[in-house]
Amino acid sequence: MGILTLDQLRTSALELPAEERWDLAQEIWQSLAAAEPGHNLPDELREILDQRIAEDDSDPEGGSPWPEVKQRILSSL
Repeated sequence: MGILTLDQLRTSALELPAEERWDLAQEIWQSLAAAEPGHNLPDELREILDQRIAEDDSDPEGGSPWPEVKQRILSSL
């Protein structure tokens, strides 16, 4: 198999089972964050993220760990 076009890659990715799509999305997001932290992030999104980080910092015991959240999401599909 040769190099896929963006459309072919997108189509193939959307055909994956939900759990594999979640894993792929997480890997892509992490690779972007590692490559260029905050690069090209729209101001509106940055404000939302800053607010959520502040809320999280104000309640360190709140929320759920990612594996728990992921399982809840996958079980609801």
